[in-house]
Amino acid sequence: MKLLNKNKLSAIILVAFAVFAVSCKAEKSKTTKSAHPAKDTLKISVLQTADIHGQLDTHPELFWENEQIVFKNRGGLANIKTLFEQERQKNPNQTLVVDGGDLIQGSGYTALSNGDVMPQLIKEMGYDVIIPGNWEVVYGKQIMLEVMNAYDTDVIAQNMYHDNSKQPLFPAYSVKEIKGVRIGFMGINDPDVPVRQNPIFSEGIAFSGLSKELKSQIDELKQKEKLDVLFLVTHIGIFKQVELANNPIAENVDYILGNDTHERVRKPIQGKYAKVTEPGAFGSFVGKLTLHFVDGKLVGDEYELIEVDPEVFPADKEMQQLVEKAKAPYKEHLETVVGYTKTPIYRYLTVENPMDNMITDAARWKTGADISISNGFRFGNPIVPENGQPAPITRANLWNLLPVNEKVKTGRATGKQIKNWLEKEMHNAFAQNPTERFGGWLVRFSGMKVDFDSQNEKGKRIKSITVNGEPIIDDKYYTLSACVRPGDPIDNLCRMPNVKDVEVKDYTIHDVVEEYLRKNSPVSPTLEGRAYCEYLGVNSFSTVPKTDYQFK
Repeated sequence: MKLLNKNKLSAIILVAFAVFAVSCKAEKSKTTKSAHPAKDTLKISVLQTADIHGQLDTHPELFWENEQIVFKNRGGLANIKTLFEQERQKNPNQTLVVDGGDLIQGSGYTALSNGDVMPQLIKEMGYDVIIPGNWEVVYGKQIMLEVMNAYDTDVIAQNMYHDNSKQPLFPAYSVKEIKGVRIGFMGINDPDVPVRQNPIFSEGIAFSGLSKELKSQIDELKQKEKLDVLFLVTHIGIFKQVELANNPIAENVDYILGNDTHERVRKPIQGKYAKVTEPGAFGSFVGKLTLHFVDGKLVGDEYELIEVDPEVFPADKEMQQLVEKAKAPYKEHLETVVGYTKTPIYRYLTVENPMDNMITDAARWKTGADISISNGFRFGNPIVPENGQPAPITRANLWNLLPVNEKVKTGRATGKQIKNWLEKEMHNAFAQNPTERFGGWLVRFSGMKVDFDSQNEKGKRIKSITVNGEPIIDDKYYTLSACVRPGDPIDNLCRMPNVKDVEVKDYTIHDVVEEYLRKNSPVSPTLEGRAYCEYLGVNSFSTVPKTDYQFK
């Protein structure tokens, strides 16, 4: 064997080392491209809250861990303020804070003040950008404008107009510049607000949808403002947000900061054109997106869903004082105990939950109806007994469970009407085409049991229905109760048309539940299989087609 001379050997070693180094560098860049690169010259943090729904204090929150439901204390505006300040200190003058809407509705304190408790508190939080959500209209157009304009920050919405003049209610977008990097935010509210909410709430407001016109505006904004990064801040729900991320409308969009469906996206959902986040609800979480730039170009990102744990983020003392001052005029009334529960009361499940079982049981008890209905939504912090003792239920809890206190409405409908209505409601909740989804949670009821298959096609999901233990009969009339939706035709009952013998009672749903609790406490609502789908199982929290997202 011929030996290499010393110079040749040294050259080969150097070449080999260089190849190894390049190989390692390539492998490292492959694994850290969306983490943070070695040569980033600028780091910008974007913090996001969503769907706080007027929750001012730390409260029990529901988690799904190890195939079971657990409860932990989370949230509180003063605790979020501490988190914000810590993050600003970590990355001074390079941290932006965004809220995705539904700030002013969902608690007794916001309801009784018509949202007026929020502006001073939100100003102190130091948000940079805020959009209206689907519930911002709850007190009417004028109050919404007064409250949101009092935040003293950028409030944006591309698709909300004065319906008489078609002039925008808010600017469509906001642009922030940090050390030469230009970041744009465009706000989009749900165009279905007039249908999802009581129609009277949004009188005087027009909405536009996800259209070619929107794409033109996005493309023009990116070019005209010379944006390095473009965010859509959307309040249209996880299903439509993921669909939008895969739609050419978003080809010039980098991120969709999603809101509305209270999902806890712990890893951004990658669409064809943009990444989607959604940071839970009730102030229990803050999303943190860290952007890395090299010479002004976005080269990577990191994302974390931060739980607002009061042990980790103790309440900011000055902020807590402001919270207590805002609550003072309403506190005695709202903190009055109206009943007790021996079992946890909670929502979040897609189909059936103890919270609505109690509410619909109370309505059927009061009205004597065959079937009592509760609209499907995701409001309400859990009420959790501790140390084997029943948990008190306050009026504040009642507002959390039922954030709109309307009168009870009764009427009669045939079995066939009920089936057709329920099929439509199921399609709203479980359509495989995300653009056809409406909310994402099935209506709830007492007096009726339904077996269904969420995966079947539209109009063919119901397998069986029983009313008061007997199979439903198509041409038989059944009595129903639900809550009034102001602005609906008188013969509509929870979106069911052509109901006969309609009567609006002289009592509200809060009156009903308080009376029921006085006479039946402590209550013990549980899951009973009132609506069941084998595919979804008992504990179905979310169904987001074509993703691996899981609620936790």
